[in-house]
Amino acid sequence: MPELPEVEAARRAVEENCLGKKIKRAIIADDSKVIEGVSSSEFESAVVGKTIVSAHRKGKNLWLQLDSPPFPSFQFGMAGAIYIKGVAVTKYKRSAAKDNDEWPSKYSKFFVELDDGVELSFTDKRRFARVRLLKDPTAVPPISELGPDALFEPMTVDEFTESLSKKKIAIKALLLDQSYISGIGNWIADEVLYQARIHPLQASSSLSKENCATLHKCIKEVIETSVEVGADSSQFPSNWIFHSREKKPGKAFVDGKKIDFINAGGRTSAYVPELQKLSGTSASKAAGKPRKQASKRKGGKAKDSDEDEEGAGDEPTSEEEETTKIAKSRKGVDPKGRSKKPPVKRKNKESDDDGGDDGGKSDVSSESDDEDLKEKAGKVKTRTSNKQAKTAKTSSGQAASSQNGKKPKRAK
Repeated sequence: MPELPEVEAARRAVEENCLGKKIKRAIIADDSKVIEGVSSSEFESAVVGKTIVSAHRKGKNLWLQLDSPPFPSFQFGMAGAIYIKGVAVTKYKRSAAKDNDEWPSKYSKFFVELDDGVELSFTDKRRFARVRLLKDPTAVPPISELGPDALFEPMTVDEFTESLSKKKIAIKALLLDQSYISGIGNWIADEVLYQARIHPLQASSSLSKENCATLHKCIKEVIETSVEVGADSSQFPSNWIFHSREKKPGKAFVDGKKIDFINAGGRTSAYVPELQKLSGTSASKAAGKPRKQASKRKGGKAKDSDEDEEGAGDEPTSEEEETTKIAKSRKGVDPKGRSKKPPVKRKNKESDDDGGDDGGKSDVSSESDDEDLKEKAGKVKTRTSNKQAKTAKTSSGQAASSQNGKKPKRAK
């Protein structure tokens, strides 16, 4: 998904091309999943005639400050992207619009035309993004819950080292926690851990001061480098693991060393076992557990790590779906395929002593049920006996008529 560098590139593009210009026209998609908490017509009327004063970002969130509130706020999700017509804005590899696509794209969720003819669009093909209209975006979630921005509000080395010493969680999972540091996503976490030679599952509190200092330095360098080139991945250094992290297992290498894929922090994680080794207690714990491989796509390709984000709790995995199917197929059916009868509840010894949770009502109910069953059985028996007697009487009458030479009358 778009991470800090991609969102920062979008912010800078807006800053360079849209500030001081008035919104002449707006088209907001009628999509309540993406456009949150406001109708498209209300959104349009709230921004038309307003001037864009500035563009802000924290973590992976962007918002436009207008000359008066409320302000449009964008949470990029898995494939959100900002496009400005005629301007080269970095496109995330899974964003919807292409140079030859219709304009605005059919996936556009927020489109505005400015008074000088500039047109801006926020698109989202996969619909995991969120577009909101907020009086103060920083005062409400998700922005209010974010930790310090990795680019604008970096911790000092000492602050970083001290904070890690108090965290027992695996370092990869911690870096992905937006309430700890905002802006670091899956590919940045993999990159900085590779550059720092730290295993994704290494416990944060077990890192030495030297490890902490190295990791702090790598976070700064990776983010600044990617931002400087406008998040254009083709310009990332050739020795970055980024360029090989989506290749098939067994065919992914960086500087001649094999890349392996594991699940860390709930995400598919690329690392180099030869250089990133577990140590101390983390190594001991890992040795006692069966190794979990990252899930794969059809054809053996590693499942893209970015597909785990935000979408991860929304759709069940194939394993979860299979488990659900098995559970449903077994429910209420015995091994031979016949429907099972509900088990008869029996009163246990404990309920005999204390009357059970219903204060003895179960006993009364059971006795009443027994009496009802006996009464019904008696009625059925009586009806059966009467029917048999009637049948016998009819048969006798028919036999007598036959002997007298008369045809028996048909029973009505």
